[in-house]
Amino acid sequence: MALFVFGLVLLMAVLAARTIAAGRRLPIAPPAGDPIAIDGERAARRLVEAIRFQTITWQVPSMRSAEALAGFRQWLVKSYPRFHADTERTILHGGTLIYRWQGSDPRRKPIILMAHQDVVPALDPSRWSFPPFAGVEQDGVIWGRGAVDDKGPLVALFEAVETLAERGFRPRADVYLVSGHDEEGESRGAQDAAMWLKTRGVKAEFVLDEGSAIITDNPVTGGRVALIGISEKGYATLRITASAPGGHSSAPPDQSAVLLLARALEAIAGDGFELRYTGPVVSMMDELAGQMAPMQRVAVANAWLFAPLLERRIAATPAGAAMLRTTMAPTMLAASPKENVLPTTAEALINYRLAPWDDPAAILARARRAVRGMPVKIAFTRPPLPAAPVSSTTSRGYRAIAGWATKLGNAPAAPMLVIGGTDSRMLAPVADDIYRFTPIPFDLEEGEMIHGRNEHISRAHLAMMVEFYAQLIRSTAS
Repeated sequence: MALFVFGLVLLMAVLAARTIAAGRRLPIAPPAGDPIAIDGERAARRLVEAIRFQTITWQVPSMRSAEALAGFRQWLVKSYPRFHADTERTILHGGTLIYRWQGSDPRRKPIILMAHQDVVPALDPSRWSFPPFAGVEQDGVIWGRGAVDDKGPLVALFEAVETLAERGFRPRADVYLVSGHDEEGESRGAQDAAMWLKTRGVKAEFVLDEGSAIITDNPVTGGRVALIGISEKGYATLRITASAPGGHSSAPPDQSAVLLLARALEAIAGDGFELRYTGPVVSMMDELAGQMAPMQRVAVANAWLFAPLLERRIAATPAGAAMLRTTMAPTMLAASPKENVLPTTAEALINYRLAPWDDPAAILARARRAVRGMPVKIAFTRPPLPAAPVSSTTSRGYRAIAGWATKLGNAPAAPMLVIGGTDSRMLAPVADDIYRFTPIPFDLEEGEMIHGRNEHISRAHLAMMVEFYAQLIRSTAS
């Protein structure tokens, strides 16, 4: 009995000590720097104009509008004359843009800032509050496809560099702006940009792209948190093909191609991936521990004991669960071209987002085990992308991004795993660290507008984003 009591006391002491330590993590101090006056009216006007260019990336690359992209590039030159006068611009095949704002000190590592030109289609435009490509501002809010993803950040970035150039700012380190034309597709533009930079010997201190934001109702703490992506999940799409004799639907066989495909889909989707409390999500929870309720802090500080509890808590939402495992989602189906014809083949696509601890070969092997013995074929549609390397949370670049996010966004910063995909992953060969963050505050429900309906941003948030990029450039490239 005495031994049991001693063990219990020791356990409580360990839990308490670790909890106290977790609550004493020092936040990143807001950086010093005078405010930069931003012309919010000009930024809003230009975002309205940018939204009107229908630079849509469709599922079929050949449907992409080269004319819209060309018009948008001309608009950038016209709208930001001072920055274009001070920089070298390169247009890669397809329309990806690379700007070099040459620094005065060649010994300094450059920085790379990214925002893509293309947008996803706007489905059901009749259900939008305003036509998705009309570019409407009403009561201080700009509406339209791309307002957040990614015309808003792109305009904010160009407004920032134009503002700095107008005021005579000259960077000491090279500043590169990379703007892909097909981020919502295959990201070939970003791949070409990485090759272009690499052949010229560019090795950046850091890259900053889209990926996360300031979440005002973060489920971990219930308050505002600026989540900065330090890695992003991998990407792969699996094609399942089932074959069977075709014929007339009036005399169906026991095993049709569609039924075979359905069984294969059920087998693969039914073998879901396990939750794992590891990687960037641990860094996020550790950083936020000091703002949690006491019992949450105990669990986070003692994950060696409470990991299953933390996994269940984080996985309460689909987005939270996605940070803890590889996900798979059946997304596309194809079979007969006519309702009364039995198809000879039926196909399905499953989209995977790979966690950093799962590699593509293991994913494929797992799917093959699930359909063992079934007369179906499975293969990746194209070479898969593994998860991106995890970037530092102690680097100068991270501390500057987190610091300005905290100061301007009135929110503590924490690292996270981005569950979507960005162009930035392609720049890994030319950067020490890659970060994914857009300084836009919104709640989880508002986040559904991204790739959804009624995408919008307030003029005030757009102006804040402009100042964020201007301050970041001034503090890291000076």
